Amino acid sequence: MSKFLAFAVPVCSVTEAKEVLALYRNEYHDARHVCWAYMVGPEKKEYQSSDDGEPSGTAGKPILGQINSFGLTDVIIIVVRYFGGIKLGTSGLIVAYREAAKGAIEAGKIIEKFQQCTVDFSFSYLAMNDVMRVVKQMDLKILSQEFDNLCRMIVRTRLDNFETLLNRLTNISTVSIIQTDPQTPQT
Repeated sequence: MSKFLAFAVPVCSVTEAKEVLALYRNEYHDARHVCWAYMVGPEKKEYQSSDDGEPSGTAGKPILGQINSFGLTDVIIIVVRYFGGIKLGTSGLIVAYREAAKGAIEAGKIIEKFQQCTVDFSFSYLAMNDVMRVVKQMDLKILSQEFDNLCRMIVRTRLDNFETLLNRLTNISTVSIIQTDPQTPQT
């Protein structure tokens, strides 16, 4: 009977996914197959999978299918197979790799992340209460703050709240947006 070991590892880039894969390949060098799939980035445009010698489409695609089914990104799933002498057939392999990948995901903890952006703005001290109300209501992370006659603050927010934040800040008199960074995701 074949033995399947499955691992789900969070990654931040294709390079990191390949480094993780190399570590697992090295650790399980005696296995018949080290199949895998990864998906990276918020747009889920960077992905790849490998059957590693299994019949085409029987390992990498089912693993990648589980990543998609769970709506994940920034992850590599590696399934190691030690051949047990009994051939599983195409459908058997697909089921085995799909279930192994699913098990690895379910055994782990899914971490929800959001794209972040920063907003740098200034305002008069008289607008402090209004600004702090926005900061509190929108649960903004304050990265830097200076309080004087002219105050300055840099905050971080979820990218999907960016437009709302800009609208709320610009509706406060004396607030002046210095710089925004809506395109650069941060964690």
